Amino acid sequence: MSEGKMVIFSAPSGAGKTTIVKHLLSLGLNFAFSISATTRKPRGVEIDGKDYYFLTPEEFQSKINNHEFLEWEEVYPGCFYGTLKSEVERILQAGGHILFDIDVVGGSNIKKQYGDKALAVFIQAPSIEELRNRLLNRSTDHPEIIQERIAKAEFEMSFVKLFDIVIINDRLEDALLEAETNVNRFLKGTNQ
Repeated sequence: MSEGKMVIFSAPSGAGKTTIVKHLLSLGLNFAFSISATTRKPRGVEIDGKDYYFLTPEEFQSKINNHEFLEWEEVYPGCFYGTLKSEVERILQAGGHILFDIDVVGGSNIKKQYGDKALAVFIQAPSIEELRNRLLNRSTDHPEIIQERIAKAEFEMSFVKLFDIVIINDRLEDALLEAETNVNRFLKGTNQ
């Protein structure tokens, strides 16, 4: 059995990375989704253990203290996200490839740790205005949260240079095809 590879998708909130990740998971590429842990509350119909591991701030801090995270970040004040080492081990032991849908700082940290074993893809909206429209249209956050996400997006854009590939999600169909092509190339070992 060949050793699994890691594909990291990161983006500012609203750029479309989760839509692209869900598409890739549907293609039968032997991907397992790395479920992140977070202290934020579930949005809409999100399910604990499927979409995220929803932890209390105390549970999250305990896992930090016990070195149970591969990476973690306080993405917004009081709102933590992280990748549990046990989650990565679970997928690799099953012989699968790992697909990460993760914040920009976490994605760049995993890429730094795993080098060529990981492909880091940055998804970018065509503009900050378009990003704002997407966040407003998905109707899952309060206006002040949307404003925080827009402000954070400008900071996150400074990480682009740490990623292997940048996909501008202007038209979803084109972004899906570009993601598929690059991921298939990486899994087959034919990327530059």
